Amino acid sequence: MKQKQIMITADQALPGREQALIVDDVHYVNHSSLTASPENGCQEILFGMGCFWGAERLFWQLDGVVSTSVGYSGGYTRNPTYEEVCSGQTGHTEVVRVVFDPQVLPLRQLLNVFWERHDPSQGMRQGNDLGTQYRSAIYVYDQEQLTISEQSKETYQALLTEQKQGTITTEILPAGKYYLAETYHQQYLAKNPNGYCGLGGTGVCFPPE
Repeated sequence: MKQKQIMITADQALPGREQALIVDDVHYVNHSSLTASPENGCQEILFGMGCFWGAERLFWQLDGVVSTSVGYSGGYTRNPTYEEVCSGQTGHTEVVRVVFDPQVLPLRQLLNVFWERHDPSQGMRQGNDLGTQYRSAIYVYDQEQLTISEQSKETYQALLTEQKQGTITTEILPAGKYYLAETYHQQYLAKNPNGYCGLGGTGVCFPPE
C-alpha cells in the first residue's frame, strides 16, 4: 500500500494511448459542455481534493460556476483509464475542472472553498483514500491564478498553524494536459445520490469577509 503513495517518474509511467476516451460532452446537472473553452471572461482551473466525485458536486453547486467535469492531470500517462490511475502508475491525480465567472465568484473565494472542504496536509492521501491519485493539487492557467493561489495557500497555512494543524502539501503548478475521466464518473453523485463521498475538511475556516 505504501508503494502507491510514492510518486513515480516519467520513465516508470504507463504509456497510455494516443486515442482519447469517448466521453459524453453534456453536463448531467446543468447541461453545459464539459469540453468547451471558457468564454465571456470566464476562467478555468483544476483542483485535486481526493476522490473527485464529492469534489465535483461541491463545485457545481456554487453560484458563478459555469461547468465542471472530472478527469486526470499532473502525471505522465496519455489518455489514462480510471484503473490505470488507481494503479499509481500514471503520476496523475484525480481533479475537477472548474469553469467559473470571476465577476460572480472571484478566484480567492473559490480557493477558500477548496481549502476548507478537504485536508490539504495529508500528502498522498485524503482520509481513507490512499495513493498518489488522491493528492491535493491546484493546476493554474496563468500567472495571476498562480500568484493568487500561492497567496491563498500562505493565508490558509497561517490559519492551520494557529490551530496547531499540519503543513500544507498541496502542489500548485501550471496546468498540464487534462484528460477527461470516463462518462460514468462525470457528475457521479447526481447520478448516484447515495454514492461514496470522501470529502472532508480540517474544520478550519477563513474569517468571514
